Amino acid sequence: MATRRKTPKSQSKLRKEASPPTKASEKTGSGLALDIVVPGVREEADDFSSVIGYPGEPPYTRGIRATMYRGRLWTMRQYAGFGTAKETNRRFKYLLAHGNEGLSVAFDLPTQMGYDSDAPAARGEVGRVGVAISTLEDMSLLFDGLPLDRVSTSMTINATAPVLLALYVAVAEARGIRRGALRGTVQNDILKEYIARSTYIYPPAPSMRLALDLIEFCSREVPRWNAISVSGYHIREAGATAVQEIAFTLANGLAYVHAAVARGLDVDAIAPQISFFFNAHMDLLEEVAKFRAARRLWAVLMRDRFHARHPESLALRFHAQTAGVTLTAQQPESNAVRVAVQALAAVLGGAQSLHTNSMDEALSLPSERAVRLALRTQQILAHESGVANTVDPAGGSFVIESLTDRLELEAAALIREVDRHGGMLKAVESGWVQSQIADSAYRYQMELERGERTVVGVNAYTEESEKIPVAKTNPKLAADRARALKTFRRGRNAKAATRSLRRLEDIARGNENTMPAVLEAVRAKSTLGEISDVLRSVFGTYRPRQDV
Repeated sequence: MATRRKTPKSQSKLRKEASPPTKASEKTGSGLALDIVVPGVREEADDFSSVIGYPGEPPYTRGIRATMYRGRLWTMRQYAGFGTAKETNRRFKYLLAHGNEGLSVAFDLPTQMGYDSDAPAARGEVGRVGVAISTLEDMSLLFDGLPLDRVSTSMTINATAPVLLALYVAVAEARGIRRGALRGTVQNDILKEYIARSTYIYPPAPSMRLALDLIEFCSREVPRWNAISVSGYHIREAGATAVQEIAFTLANGLAYVHAAVARGLDVDAIAPQISFFFNAHMDLLEEVAKFRAARRLWAVLMRDRFHARHPESLALRFHAQTAGVTLTAQQPESNAVRVAVQALAAVLGGAQSLHTNSMDEALSLPSERAVRLALRTQQILAHESGVANTVDPAGGSFVIESLTDRLELEAAALIREVDRHGGMLKAVESGWVQSQIADSAYRYQMELERGERTVVGVNAYTEESEKIPVAKTNPKLAADRARALKTFRRGRNAKAATRSLRRLEDIARGNENTMPAVLEAVRAKSTLGEISDVLRSVFGTYRPRQDV
């Protein structure tokens, strides 16, 4: 039976703060008093069903913190990475100087796929869509002069996440920074690679083992690090609907938690180190509701499936990025407006950190001018729009709450369908998940081509676009990288590197956690490609099914 819960003292205090207002941020722009927390408007069921509740309390429909952005703004984390470590280091320093609060690293495709820059498979791709990192020296240059003990670093890396985290830890410790002080995230979400991005290396089962090795290592050695960021972003970019983004992302999260618990890890020890990464898409109201529904559904799943005891184990923390797939090469200035709408959705939905895309990204790597505008978009939302002055400003809206309920119900039903397919790992291996997303992408494209959807500048309000300068990668980069790698290998202790790689191979053929051996290998100056090749020799490589 539904029961009306008493107002927590913390929420009573917050509402008292709003009367009378004492700060400019407690008034609207025209001077009206602002309610900091809108009271709960619905009776709450004991099973979390359709619960609005209060911010900072399970099931966290209204946000994971009681004060949300009044207590602390979201982290403004602009994604960057191109060419060499030195070039990207300069961009990081530029962003920090302009108000960026966290670092977010984009790696080039060879790094993501486990190839050194001088490998034949890397030809034509070195430094093109991210920074090229092959060695301990590269990682040291990437973070040169940056305070790793005071800045949070996010690395969008999956198949080679163990190697990149090991390089980061080794660089920090060489500077005297203990690993326990490091804060940040590695994406480490390998399941979605088989669904949406295809930067996998090994088959799903050994890939899951490596992901779990990293989670276990962080739970014991790097406690302030998010060991996995379960990514719905790329699932949505591949054509998924909002319901599919919630369902498949949370189903991936369930697969990782289940595997970790089966390994003997305590759910309340690992759950707080799991974060999520969602897409902030164009439908403003649906996106706000999507984030709320995902939070509530995750709390239910963690409580009911894993009997998590601690409130923080139920809290879904997420980073959002505006939707790259919505950016157009036509009339690229319009992308700045799209990004602003999408960023607003993320903020109204309660994101913990946010990346705003640059208006020229449909054409090339973003220019400094476009990056600055993207960052200013977040800063204007934070300091001028007023949306950060009250806790959960969308809470209680009929359309938001009804959309939240519908999205939660439909996503929960889709997760049960995943269960009927044997769980996410088997559903991915069979190709069922991929086919569901492909069908949604096809339907969207047909609607666009029939004119049932309007995209300004593409199928409506078109005009001749002016030419925009396009950033290009240095054509000498690959040759320069090859020379640098040759020098690096010549200057190391080759026997020590070989011993470390043999040790890693032995560990990989057994059941021990591979992370200590990977860390030993990078300290011995083994390269990313050499480490990945050892694991390829043990685990093999993945080839996707051709019949789906």
